[in-house]
Amino acid sequence: MERSSLHFTRLIVRLLTGFGFFPAMARLLFGQRVAAVMGLTWKAAFRFRLFIVVAVLLLLAVVGLPLMIKDDGTARGFTQILLTYTLSAITALLGLSTLWLACGTLARDVEECQMQLVAVKPIARWQIWLGKWLGLMSLNAALLAIAGAGVFFLLQWRATKLPAREQAVLRNEVLVARASAKPPTYEQELEKATEVELKKALERAPVSPAEVPILRQQIKEGMKSFAQNVPPGYEQSWPIDLGFAKNFIHKQPLFLRVKFNTAEKSPSGTFDVFWRVGVPKETQFWQTPEPMSLAPDTFHEFEIPPDLFDEKGILTVTVMNPNRVSLLFTMEEGIEVLYREGGFALNFARGLGIIFCWMALLATLGLAAASFLSFPVAAFVSVATLMVVFSAGTLASAVTDGTIMGYDSESGAHGHSPVDILVIPVFKGILTVINLAKGFSPVEALSAGRSITWGELGRAFVQIVLVLGGIFAAFGIWAFTRRELATAQNHS
Repeated sequence: MERSSLHFTRLIVRLLTGFGFFPAMARLLFGQRVAAVMGLTWKAAFRFRLFIVVAVLLLLAVVGLPLMIKDDGTARGFTQILLTYTLSAITALLGLSTLWLACGTLARDVEECQMQLVAVKPIARWQIWLGKWLGLMSLNAALLAIAGAGVFFLLQWRATKLPAREQAVLRNEVLVARASAKPPTYEQELEKATEVELKKALERAPVSPAEVPILRQQIKEGMKSFAQNVPPGYEQSWPIDLGFAKNFIHKQPLFLRVKFNTAEKSPSGTFDVFWRVGVPKETQFWQTPEPMSLAPDTFHEFEIPPDLFDEKGILTVTVMNPNRVSLLFTMEEGIEVLYREGGFALNFARGLGIIFCWMALLATLGLAAASFLSFPVAAFVSVATLMVVFSAGTLASAVTDGTIMGYDSESGAHGHSPVDILVIPVFKGILTVINLAKGFSPVEALSAGRSITWGELGRAFVQIVLVLGGIFAAFGIWAFTRRELATAQNHS
């Protein structure tokens, strides 16, 4: 049994490394030496049973999670949760396995004196490092393809079992690539008006230099609220430029995604809102015959008829407020129009492409740590780096407050420390680096039916793989090149 299992594993390795697409491309682009190291990385993964174990865990996540998921009872809710949970589980499993193998495949080869046998051959250190990285990435590509195909076909199969009406909902709202358009923010005009009002306020009542930024922010927020606020018994209109999309969304339904805030609570927990889209006597228009009962601080999405925009592609959305309290639709999240831009399959593939970029960064991080550290220390450093990334919210709060001391309940203000002079700039630098990779959310976009553009995928590749990954790779190759491999290893 053991012999047959070993024979089967070797057969798979030969098929995937000897005759596979990735080794062939490696031989073509980087030469036989890099391809050989890439094949050794595959063999190490199969020797540790990592490929098989991770593949089984990924398939269990894809198949098993839908059986445990509790949803809101709708097809849209189930599909959104299914996409979120399965893709998050896939990302976590691949991320951990990538870090573990990246640290182990290089550090253990050095500790077990296998790397010394490779290094004495006519192959440069950078080729060994690159071969390891390409081997890890081809492993990730194969595993991500298996898991992604499982998720995709599971969704398609589940969709065919639904009633025709629910299938239409999924095609229009979830299993689709939807782009969005928002009202203009008038940021430049707002900044100019804020400076004018700030100058007038300082002439009336001068304040200390430390209080000027706070006063400026208060003035700006007040002017923004005027543009965002719908007073009781009034209406507010927002023009939304659909741009070039106006040429290909004729006869297609559009969707409004809205969210508002209120200063007071309603006994029922909801507020009545009338909607009108389009301009009477100028364009086709639609309005709600009865008010919608909507909860504040919650996103709501509903369909509106097609072709309500004018010849220039401007869609006018009007809110009528019959309540006794003002409704505040923020510029960032208040009003958004969603429209179909493409199909789900290609959008799903682009989402997997961004996840693949994340895996490339993790592989680079693990190899860079293993280039000069032992396996346990390299794994610890890699995990610690991930912990810093997950703590980005805390770092952002400290940067916003300008201190690490937190809020003082007695004084009603944030405390300060001399350490802030050094720590806050460091936190800003760390956040700048983290945001290069965290600015992309393929899982959230796919579960909401949002379009992931080729431009977004390209930016992810440049920022995550080329910039961040390039920095780690340059350091890792430099450290590995200078590392003394002939030093006796401690096996105690």
